[in-house]
Amino acid sequence: MSDSRIFRDRCGNRLPRREFLGLVGAGALSVAGCRLLAQDEPPPPAKPSIIVILADDLGYADLGCQGCEDVPTPHIDSVAQGGVRFTNGYVSAPLCSPTRAGLMTGRYQERFGHEFNPGPARFAAQSFGLPLSEITMANVLKGAEYATGLVGKWHLGYAEAMHPMSRGFDEFFGFLGGAHSYVDALLDRNNPIMSGREPVDERSYLTDAFAREAVAFVDRHQNERFFLYLAPNAVHAPMEAPPEYLDRFPNERDPIRRKMAAKLSALDDAVGAVLGKVAAIGHRHDTLVFLLSDNGGPTPSNGSRNTPLRGYKAQVYEGGIRIPFLAQWPDRLPAGVVYDNPVIQLDILATAAAAAGGAIPSDRVMDGVDLAPFLTGQNAGVPHETLLWRMGDQHAVRRGNWKLVRRPDIGGVLYDLSQDVGETTDRAAEQPDVVTELTQALTQWESELKDPLWGGRGAGRAMGRGAAGGRRLRHGRGQY
Repeated sequence: MSDSRIFRDRCGNRLPRREFLGLVGAGALSVAGCRLLAQDEPPPPAKPSIIVILADDLGYADLGCQGCEDVPTPHIDSVAQGGVRFTNGYVSAPLCSPTRAGLMTGRYQERFGHEFNPGPARFAAQSFGLPLSEITMANVLKGAEYATGLVGKWHLGYAEAMHPMSRGFDEFFGFLGGAHSYVDALLDRNNPIMSGREPVDERSYLTDAFAREAVAFVDRHQNERFFLYLAPNAVHAPMEAPPEYLDRFPNERDPIRRKMAAKLSALDDAVGAVLGKVAAIGHRHDTLVFLLSDNGGPTPSNGSRNTPLRGYKAQVYEGGIRIPFLAQWPDRLPAGVVYDNPVIQLDILATAAAAAGGAIPSDRVMDGVDLAPFLTGQNAGVPHETLLWRMGDQHAVRRGNWKLVRRPDIGGVLYDLSQDVGETTDRAAEQPDVVTELTQALTQWESELKDPLWGGRGAGRAMGRGAAGGRRLRHGRGQY
């Protein structure tokens, strides 16, 4: 760590390892302006409560803490201010369902064939779902005596055996499919809003309803350790927002961007309601919070922004897989720190299990790592030497700052992300040894994977063309 100097305060100042460890040892890192102040904190708890907030189709540049200036997100930004912001935070797929499969299992989802989205509920109801052989984060934390609840979007199966309450969750409020109307609970009868296992006629704006139910879950379980998986469908299509949120952006002339801003503002309010409830019951310091997006923003469809990254959802360019990624745990993690080494959503299960004392499966390959030792300075290494992606005919591998992207229409192209985060300049001809090394890593990894359980290998080919890295995405209800 002393060589890479990966820690910075939120003003962008680099923190040498000795200074960082000294501040951690003094209690915790906090930021007032650009000054770091030691604070007296309670001792780390044996087990924190755990909240994982997974936004849907949120762009890399759509949060205030990520540089957004036209949509205030103070509640989401507070997670970064009170914790860690990962500048190289990734998901293991550029699509909704595969990312969620990886998040829930801590494994590359291609290891068990969950490579693609399933399509609309009316076609996928019986044939699609997270394989029953897989152990979920909810299973692990329930085994550690946590109350477990999911509020929001599941997208990992419709059949009874695939239902969240069959996969380790004690409670569920949300929908099973990939997309849903925000204003009409009865619009999609194949994909209803459900409380537990029963459909309900929900009349509130859906993001507000999810906030209400998440707050209620925290309130019910305030006297025990809990795991809340809050997965709103905001800011995924359809582009629906009520006047009270649209009225916050009267000067936005782009109607799609205005609706996206309204939906994001509602999401920020929801996050604020949940974090406010945690603080009100006196558990802010001993609650581990992760907040991230399931993939990059689909810019042409929902007005999200991935600046300065190339591409968007459904592509393995940075704009499809590098996402806002925040973590906060005041009793354990430093505050107001920016972490630059690559991490991935697969790490959340390992981090949560280590914090909770849960048992990680030992009979299979686990790809995530516990991030806490890297963030506190106990581990001076990097969480991942190599990260890999496959979706149909799209392939990518990152090792250090080198990233190789392979597609049938372009062959293999090599980017130096330290100099070219926008992936504009192919360095393959200058670095043939790096291309060979990364190709071998990708080939070895792919030899360990299973064929897709649904969809097809060529499905990735239809998801991107053009100078921006892709064509307009199809956002039919439930498709993505």
